[in-house]
Amino acid sequence: MILEKYGYLRVAAAVPRVTVGNAAHNAREIVGLVKKGAEEHIKVMAFPELSVTGYTCSDLFHQRSLLNGAAAALRTILDETADVDMLVAVGMPVEADNQLFNCAVVLHAGKILGAVPKTFIPNYNEFYEKRWFASSVNRVSDTVRLCGADVPFGENILFKNVNSALIVGLEICEDLWMPIPPSSRHALFGANLLLNLSASNETVTKSDYRRELVRQQSARCYAGYVYCSAGQGESTTDVVFNGHALIAVNDSIVRESSYTEESTYIFADMDIEKLMSDRRKFNTFMGRAETGDYRTVAFDMKDGGDVRESFKVDPQPFIPRDRDEKFGRCREIFKLQSVGLLERMRKTGIKKAVIGLSGGLDSTLALLVTSEAVRALKLPPESIIGVTMPGLGTTDRTYQNALTLMRELGVTKREISIKEASLLHYRDIGHAPDVYDVTFENVQARERTQILMDVANQEGGLVIGTGDLSELALGWCTYNGDHMSHYGVNCGVPKSLVKHLVSWYAETAENKAVSAALYDILETPISPELLPADDEGQIAQKTEDVVGPYELHDFYLYHFLRNGFAPAKILKLASIAFDGKYEPETIKKWLNNFYRRFFSQQFKRSCLPDGVKVGSVCLSPRGDWRMPSDASAAELLQELEEAEA
Repeated sequence: MILEKYGYLRVAAAVPRVTVGNAAHNAREIVGLVKKGAEEHIKVMAFPELSVTGYTCSDLFHQRSLLNGAAAALRTILDETADVDMLVAVGMPVEADNQLFNCAVVLHAGKILGAVPKTFIPNYNEFYEKRWFASSVNRVSDTVRLCGADVPFGENILFKNVNSALIVGLEICEDLWMPIPPSSRHALFGANLLLNLSASNETVTKSDYRRELVRQQSARCYAGYVYCSAGQGESTTDVVFNGHALIAVNDSIVRESSYTEESTYIFADMDIEKLMSDRRKFNTFMGRAETGDYRTVAFDMKDGGDVRESFKVDPQPFIPRDRDEKFGRCREIFKLQSVGLLERMRKTGIKKAVIGLSGGLDSTLALLVTSEAVRALKLPPESIIGVTMPGLGTTDRTYQNALTLMRELGVTKREISIKEASLLHYRDIGHAPDVYDVTFENVQARERTQILMDVANQEGGLVIGTGDLSELALGWCTYNGDHMSHYGVNCGVPKSLVKHLVSWYAETAENKAVSAALYDILETPISPELLPADDEGQIAQKTEDVVGPYELHDFYLYHFLRNGFAPAKILKLASIAFDGKYEPETIKKWLNNFYRRFFSQQFKRSCLPDGVKVGSVCLSPRGDWRMPSDASAAELLQELEEAEA
């Protein structure tokens, strides 16, 4: 897989073991890390502030021999990495305009692209940088002579790869800690990768504060942010440097270093295409666009080669991997669902809720959410009217689980069979009862919705919608049947997350009978149970046999809706994420089905009832997703047909 073809870039934060004042030694360490990184297809590598000389040289920065040594070391780095197709940023003192500047010098394939001086020079507590260095605001020249060439010089320089969307901006240490960091302006002028060459010493809790700064700046700028701080070998005369390195991408810390004695680096793959998609989507990003004298330096960096073996893709983008984080997310989502419902009940003055219970996942989650909302409203559990409606495909397993939940949660139970009504309706419309087609199924689905609406009228209640986000995306619901309700509590929750919510509730519930029923529901095949059971009374109609695995569809949905990725990219990511579980042909088949269903079923989403949004992916026609009901999927399907998994 060629990484850049799909918008990805492998970036690194490197921390060499320096010898203070020995630029020749430090150059060798830097070159070694660059060459090692090239073997792992790294395309951008940042080194710490003043890494060529060491940050803690103090008054040695005034010595001619140190400055000459730094210049010679830069030449060594330049020559030794001339055959490496990587953007490298090193920190060193640079003489210009009768002053000394603390700079990030940017190199690529044996060429110096520019030097970016530090803007905010700290002179407080343990920092005395103004003793040696001038701020970028004091520069006069736009170029500086380095290694025999005049190169761009200034804080207002961006570096753009002519072969991709990559634009790099740089700042140095203290710059990030300011109210308006230079990187914020870099981002507004186009930078999507921000590098911070830093020398931030350690004190108690400082790493936590630093980590949060980096994370938030990456989020604020919709950018990748590579932060590397000085570490091994720096002087410990008064302070300690821990080599803290961080890589953040749009609000997430994706890599973080731990202290080591040796020269090292961390790396991560960032998705530039996703960052640019977010900038376009969240259009307030450029709400106060600036004009200025920014300069762009172009460089020609090719693709990074085949990295499939080390490139990882999360197969469950809706689900946190860490158990504690997942449980915390489940609690938060469950709270959002219940608060959405209780506010609707409070504002309408309605004190009863009507739910059709099938013993399946979605109606189970809806019941649990409604039970929580009713408790918060200080209403009795009997305010919930659970209606079980056995049909022509209902199995004893799901029926008994529905009864158990109603009994244990103390809700009012009503049982209304739809068998006779459905058979009568088949007769009325002239449909043979042994023809198991879409009409056979939809008659039952609409009969159930009619019953729920009528019971709600009888009781003065609110019909609770149970359909989930995945079903809405695929149109896996009956128009004006289970498609309709008074308020949908699951409409923002994808099927894969529904499972985890029910599992979380089962694991944390005090009522063991409820937990047992929930665990059995989790093991039950997903089915609308609208077709007859098999000869052994087990579920014969299995949803995932018809529409495809929900874990695949949720993956497609996330990257299509949240990230706006093209079919070829989604196919490639899915083939990596599910490698060994699904064959590439299977992944492509169900992605084709996803596009066909998503486009053809928009008419159902165009008239959805109200429901609560819980995450960044939502299909409400009043909010997150507005799409013509008659839009064509032809071009997407053609691109998918031509794509390789």
